[in-house]
Amino acid sequence: MAASEHIQAILDRLPHEPGVYQHFDGDGKLLYIGKAKNLKKRVSSYFTKGDHNGKTMLLVRKIRDI
Repeated sequence: MAASEHIQAILDRLPHEPGVYQHFDGDGKLLYIGKAKNLKKRVSSYFTKGDHNGKTMLLVRKIRDI
């Protein structure tokens, strides 16, 4: 499964509930911890085309697991 397919499979399973999420790189290194009132909406927002700043764009390029 390609990285993008793997991420999409995770996004599809996220609940529309509050919680904490973690982003990991390809080596399993923790990149970011966040919290959200709606996990599906917040985590999915990283992977949709939008107005992301440079720091966020760099982070998203490194994410391989959630």
